[in-house]
Parts: sequence; structure tokens; C-alpha cells
Amino acid sequence: MLVAVVLPLVLAFIMFSLGLGLRKEDFLRVAQQPKLVALGLCNQLVFLPIIGLGLASLFGLPPLLAVGMVILALCPGGVTSNMLTRLANGSPPLSISLTAVSSLLSILIVPFMVAWAVAFFGLAETQQVNITALGFQMFLITAIPVMAGMVFTRLTPALVERISKPVAHAATVLFFLIVALAIKANWEALTRHFATLGPALLALLLIMLALGLITGSLLGVAPREKTTICIESGIQNATLGMAVAAFVGAGTSEEGLSDTALPSAVYGVLMYFIVVPFVLWRRAIHGREAG
Repeated sequence: MLVAVVLPLVLAFIMFSLGLGLRKEDFLRVAQQPKLVALGLCNQLVFLPIIGLGLASLFGLPPLLAVGMVILALCPGGVTSNMLTRLANGSPPLSISLTAVSSLLSILIVPFMVAWAVAFFGLAETQQVNITALGFQMFLITAIPVMAGMVFTRLTPALVERISKPVAHAATVLFFLIVALAIKANWEALTRHFATLGPALLALLLIMLALGLITGSLLGVAPREKTTICIESGIQNATLGMAVAAFVGAGTSEEGLSDTALPSAVYGVLMYFIVVPFVLWRRAIHGREAG
């Protein structure tokens, strides 16, 4: 029930809420800010998967958890990164543009990289990844809801203006609910591996936030845009990670969840212990700049 119905519906609703904030201008902005968008996408789609793979190997994660960590590293931030960018007084337009482009690109990239990760960690003999089917499933629960939200925004802009915040809040509540259910269903595996999995996930987040600061500074990015690059580089879509892990199906438990979903579920909780102080720090910096 959780995997077959609840998880895809929750993810679709979250992606629909992302679509409510998107307009064609958000895609056109990619051409207007090529350096910033290229930097953000490079961090997200190149450095992040490599670092996720390296940390999974360095911390000696079991194959199922290692694949799950790579899956998490392949899933862009979604509405969570947009919300955190606003709280940090970053650049919401840049955040939305990066999220829109990376979310669509992930439909093409994730299936191939997941299949490769399964083979890399020695699971190919027991777990076959249907790249076409996985891509189609991702398209149905990510691209279609996003496009529906954009169409809804275009047709009823006044209504969307009134409901966008309640919908975003509902998406946040559903996110925490699905994370809690996933952790409950995989509690035994979590307690067995948390001593290794927890530090690996925290290291992934800290490294990517630091990488955003370093690359932004090297390229002379303005402070608010640099904050946005950091958040978009470091924040992952845990719900999408759990859904992709469920579609792959490796290590499925009696409750219908996959052990590969555990890194995404744990990350969905742990990230706030790092992200909240980071957001408050960047918000304070931008407040002083304004003053």
C-alpha cells in the first residue's frame, strides 16, 4: 500500500506544488543566467553523484544502502530547496529555475545511473533495472504533475496565488509523513546501520554545502545567488529518492518498502540538523548586507 499507492501519490502532489510556482520565464532565465545555472547543474548532476558514490564506498555501506545513497545523490532538491532558499533570503528565481531544469533532466539521467550503480555494487545478478520502465515511471510522477501545475497556474493565476502557500505547506506535511512511515517500516535496518549511514549522509550534505560556497566564491557569484547555489547543491529530494528506490525494488521488505529507500528516509530527517543552522547563518549575512 505504502509503495504502490501512498508514495507515488505524495510525490506527485509535491511535484504538482512545484509546478504551481513555475512559469515559462523560469526556463527562459536559464539563458539569461548561464553561468549561475551551469554552476548549479554541474554541482548537482556531476559532483554530487561522484561524491555520493565515493562516500558510500568510503564508509563501507552494504550494497543495498550504497545504491540507495547514490539514488539520493541523483535526486534534485524540489520544493524543499525552494522553501529553504526563501527562508535564507537567497534568490528564489534562481532556485526555481535550477529545480525546474534539474528535475526534468533527472528523468533522463537517473535510470541510467541507477542501473550503473546496481552493477557497480554487485547487485546486477539479483536485481535487474529496466531503464525504460524506470524513466517512464519517473516521467509519470514528476514531469506530468509539474506540467499540470504550470498549466493550472497559467489558466487560473488568481486562484493559484491564493492556494500556492497552503498547497506548499500541505506538501511539506506529506513529506514528513512519508519519511516517518518509511523509517517506521525499516526501523530494524535503520538501527542496525545508522552508525555508518548517518555520518555518511551528514558528510554528503556538509561537503555539498561547502562545495557550493567554494565554487560560488571562485566564480565571483553574488552572496544571495551563492546561498542559492549552496542549497540547490546540498539539498536532495528525499521523497523522489524513496520512490526511485521503491521502483528499483532491491531489498524489498515485507511492508513493501525497499532497503534502498532507507538513505533517503534518514536524510529527510537528518538534513534539517545541518540545514537549519546554515539557513539562519546565511539569512543573518544577507540581513547585514541589507542594513
